[in-house]
Amino acid sequence: MLAITDGPPMLRRVLLPLLLIAVLLHPTPANAAGPAPHYLMTAFTNASESNMYVYDSSNAANYNLIRANAYTPPSGLIRDPSVIKHSDGYYHLVYTTGWTGNTIGFARSADAVTWTFQRNVVVGLNGSTGSTWAPEWFRDSDGSVHVVFSASTTGTAGQFRPYRITATNSALSAWSAATPLGISANYIDSFLVKVGGTYHNFLKNETTKYIEHATATSLNGPWTFVGTGNWAGWGSGLEGPALVRLPDNRWRLYFDNYSGGRYYYADSSDLSSFSSRTELSGLSGTARHFTVLREDSGDTTALPTGNRSLRAGSLYVRHRDYQAYLENVSASSSLLARQDSTFTIGAGLAHSGCYSFQAINFPGYYLRHYNMQLVLQRNDGSAIFRGDATFCARGSLLESYNLPGKFLNGSLRLDPTGTAFTVTSPLA
Repeated sequence: MLAITDGPPMLRRVLLPLLLIAVLLHPTPANAAGPAPHYLMTAFTNASESNMYVYDSSNAANYNLIRANAYTPPSGLIRDPSVIKHSDGYYHLVYTTGWTGNTIGFARSADAVTWTFQRNVVVGLNGSTGSTWAPEWFRDSDGSVHVVFSASTTGTAGQFRPYRITATNSALSAWSAATPLGISANYIDSFLVKVGGTYHNFLKNETTKYIEHATATSLNGPWTFVGTGNWAGWGSGLEGPALVRLPDNRWRLYFDNYSGGRYYYADSSDLSSFSSRTELSGLSGTARHFTVLREDSGDTTALPTGNRSLRAGSLYVRHRDYQAYLENVSASSSLLARQDSTFTIGAGLAHSGCYSFQAINFPGYYLRHYNMQLVLQRNDGSAIFRGDATFCARGSLLESYNLPGKFLNGSLRLDPTGTAFTVTSPLA
């Protein structure tokens, strides 16, 4: 098993690979109960339309703030931020740039916390006299990437209707001309998912202020409204629907009760009938018009818990001066070296289906990744620390919980490949 005693950032990197090693140590490890997903949310808030906040959850219901003011565009607003993870490994953001105008904004991030402005894209609908709102990512089953948005050619009081643009390159830097989605005027906030051969569109009727449900067999329609008026019993004054799929294959639909200043969600097994609305604890009254990205890290391999050491090849993970190293430590090494190479493996601080590594000789200090390097740091109780100090065992690899797809390597850094780790009996 991995052992780190004193280092913050580097220790983080080490834990992931060590978790992987634990799997090697146990040739017949049981696969834990399936995926250990987490849910990334990007939102603007009642406090600001110019700063984006980032939240994370292990159950899609209780969200922790990862970073306030995580992104401020060079100009304009950051309303209605929508996030996806693209094939290039980056998180990509699209958002509303202003109450009026004909642009939507794009930004990207390697870690979902630090964001860089990419560009504003002109969608060509009547310049500064129009309004372009609520862009949402939609990845079709053929792999094509689209942004669906609502636009009025006559400004905020005009008749909005849904349009889409389609990425024409893999960098998401070039886009097609805007195409109407085929839905009549006075609908905004389209959010699309595809199940089998059916497209589902949840959107706001601007006349009645209800969230309605339309289906089609083609992205361009024709669309059939299968849920209109107060069809789900949630009431009116709602907007900003956003869907995410839960591990049991049910769907969770979030929506903003802007008229009451609250946020809710409702669940469905078939996208036809939904539960009554449940208020979103902690964020209701604060977050506004967000989307949620589910990130699956795959199946978690069970690791032995308690005091253990972590080995990569012939070297052990140890902490020294709050950094994590791979060193030649053995039963004949000094007591300090053996203690520095022994960690208490327990349930992950951010997700109980994964693992965290606490130094036995520095209680309250855990291996975490910091600037992609494994280190040893004191648990400050923050959501970002809990995420950084949580690793999921994937076979013999250790995967970062909050940076899925990044594994501890032989330098105790996070990278896409990783190194095999073995969990051993404790050196101390």
